[in-house]
Formats: sequence, structure tokens, C-alpha cells
Amino acid sequence: MSEVDDRQTRERLAAEVSRRARERGRTVAVAESLTGGMIAVDLAAAEAASEWFRGSLVAYASETKHEVLGVPDGPVVSAEAAGAMARGIRRLLNADLAVAVTGAGGPGSQDGRDPGTVFLAVQDGDDVEVLRLDLDGSPEEICSATAEAALRALVERLG
Repeated sequence: MSEVDDRQTRERLAAEVSRRARERGRTVAVAESLTGGMIAVDLAAAEAASEWFRGSLVAYASETKHEVLGVPDGPVVSAEAAGAMARGIRRLLNADLAVAVTGAGGPGSQDGRDPGTVFLAVQDGDDVEVLRLDLDGSPEEICSATAEAALRALVERLG
């Protein structure tokens, strides 16, 4: 898929997040690491974002994850870190639903994880679901695929 196709897919998914969030009266927040704000850009551009999108935090540095989002000491490319990021951003922004992503985008490894290893967490109430993604491609392709997966997770969780 081309970069244009990837962007169009993410735009369609963000539009669906917008529709479902507004229909259900739900708010959404995002904590991002390797994607550097890509998910937030997609959501902010969706229709009526000011009604349902609470905001985002790009916690690129490990210290930010630990100090601001409450990620426990240890590796930040992990299921535990992703879950803590989702819980932290949901609490900080008082959102109904949160998604968080952390991973090794490449070209090198991080925290002993191969490039393309991504953890995606979605929190809705007390329930936190964490998925591990094993993606291939350049750092840009890994980031785009991660953003798309996060948007798909939001659509699914919004039912």
C-alpha cells in the first residue's frame, strides 16, 4: 500500500471513530510514543473532534512515560508500559476511552525488542486490553501501520 493509501485508510477510520464516539456520547484520549502524534493528527482532523476528542500526549522519552503517565520502572516497549500509558492518559484527560502505543520503530532495537515490535493498549473503564503487533517495514511504515491499528482498535471498542 502507498503512503497516500495508508493516509486515506487512517482518515476513514478516524471518521468512523468520530461517528461512533458522537453517537455513543463517548470521549477519546491518546498516548503515543513511536508514532509521534500521528494518531492524534488523524483524530483531530475528523469531524466534530472538539466534541469527543479530549487530546493526546506524545510521550516519546522514557522519562515522560514514567513521570507523566505512571509507567512503572522497567522497559517501555512492553505490554505493561502500554497498559499504564492507556490508564495514565485516560485519567489525565478524563476520557471515557483511551488508546496507547509504544514500540520499537527501528531501524534498531529498543529495550531488547526487534524493530516492528509494538504494544497497543485500549482502556475502557476498568478493562485494559493490550495487543502485541509484529510489523515489518521502514520506521515510517511501522508508524503508519501502528496508527492504523490504534484507530481500528478504537472503532472496535466503540462498537
